[in-house]
Amino acid sequence: MKRISPCSGSILIQAIVFGSIAVLIIGALISWAGVNIKASRIAIYREQALQIAEAGTDYYRWHLAHAPTDYQDGVATSTGPYVHIFYDKDGVVIGSFTLTITPPLVGSTLVTVESDGRVVVDSTVVRKIKVQLGIPSIAKYAFVTNSIVYYGSGDEVFGPIHSNVGVGFWSGSPQPIAHNIVTSATATFNDSSNHFGVYTSVSPADPTPPGVVPNRPDVFQSGRQFPVPAVDFTGITADLSSIKSQAQSAGFYRSSSGGNGYKVVLKTNNTFDLYKVNSLLPTPKGCSNTDKQSGWGTWSVGTTNGATTLLGNFIFPANGLMFFEDHIWVEGQINHSRLTIAAGAFPTNPATYKNITVNNNLAYTNFDGTDSIGLIAQGNFFVGMASADNLTIDGAIVAQNGQTIRYYYSGCSPWDFRNSLITYGMFASNGQGYFYYGSSGYVHQPASYDANLLYGPPPNFPLTSNQYQTVSWQEVQ
Repeated sequence: MKRISPCSGSILIQAIVFGSIAVLIIGALISWAGVNIKASRIAIYREQALQIAEAGTDYYRWHLAHAPTDYQDGVATSTGPYVHIFYDKDGVVIGSFTLTITPPLVGSTLVTVESDGRVVVDSTVVRKIKVQLGIPSIAKYAFVTNSIVYYGSGDEVFGPIHSNVGVGFWSGSPQPIAHNIVTSATATFNDSSNHFGVYTSVSPADPTPPGVVPNRPDVFQSGRQFPVPAVDFTGITADLSSIKSQAQSAGFYRSSSGGNGYKVVLKTNNTFDLYKVNSLLPTPKGCSNTDKQSGWGTWSVGTTNGATTLLGNFIFPANGLMFFEDHIWVEGQINHSRLTIAAGAFPTNPATYKNITVNNNLAYTNFDGTDSIGLIAQGNFFVGMASADNLTIDGAIVAQNGQTIRYYYSGCSPWDFRNSLITYGMFASNGQGYFYYGSSGYVHQPASYDANLLYGPPPNFPLTSNQYQTVSWQEVQ
């Protein structure tokens, strides 16, 4: 009888086992390779979709450069979304982008564009980005002037500062500090001596030009730049003329009052009371223009019977524009409103420039950009003699040909000294601005810059460019 070894067939079993394992491993490797190839393709498609979405926002920025107020992609009968086919360099269709456009608030330049990018080869791949485009306004500055401006002991400034002539930060205790960029249109300026366009005497004082400009982060925390392009105050004339035309056609307009001007009282129910000013407050005994300031006066509405005449209560205009060909006094509070109130007379003549005065609180309810007030004076912006002891002014203020000023009222008791002037917004002043003289004016002047004004200024506010810039970019899908 033939004897069978107990090890017979063991090699076959081992071959089957190891062969099965090899098949599983090879299959897993093939599957893994397939997944990686698919993932690579999807990654390529996603990158293509993102690039196509970005092309959509670039296209619309180009479109706005040629049609700055077209928020319907050239299709007046549609509110979108707007679909565009996307071609590669060889003219082959590889995808599309879909635009959803949100127009700016009244008077703002801030446009929101959402762009969905898709590729033809895989309809499930979508990348979405959202950008905000805006044109910077003159309100990009916390303070801008066509004159020399000085900051001294205890001054702490938030927001960008610019002068077309020169900026000086003088030594004092505590020393002045600028938290944002400070710029000048001139390389040097000369008052009593020669200085850099942006200069400090805080120890160690800057050398005189043409010495090396030292780095002074202790004073200019975000740096200083000079020379840079000048801000065009003359061009604001065209802006005023445009505001007048639009106020006449679709806003609120009044010609000369026939008296001393108008008083405007803003209300939180989106209306305002309008008064004719018949008489001004006389100067107190012993009060006079000792400094011989041009245009000096009380710039305060009279308090006797008949000093004002109520002309009516009016709804805020839909386009947010109000224009008066007379001096105006403005006060009150708004709530979710955006207004530009301007005063001027045409044809322009220095003898007939119109001024704006704020003597009582002018306030926002909301500080998220939904409330915005612009005051544009052809002449001066005044805080008058009979102003509130603690005065709040929220808004963007422009004195095109004059100053932002409270006159020297020393000896005009009880109005000579005032306690605090609290401002939120910005000031643009052709001449030097003064609200305190040491023996008259507001002792405390805390000022905050409203960053919402940069791309969301009040209606028809003067701009510093005609080109849209990318304000924000984010991927939302």
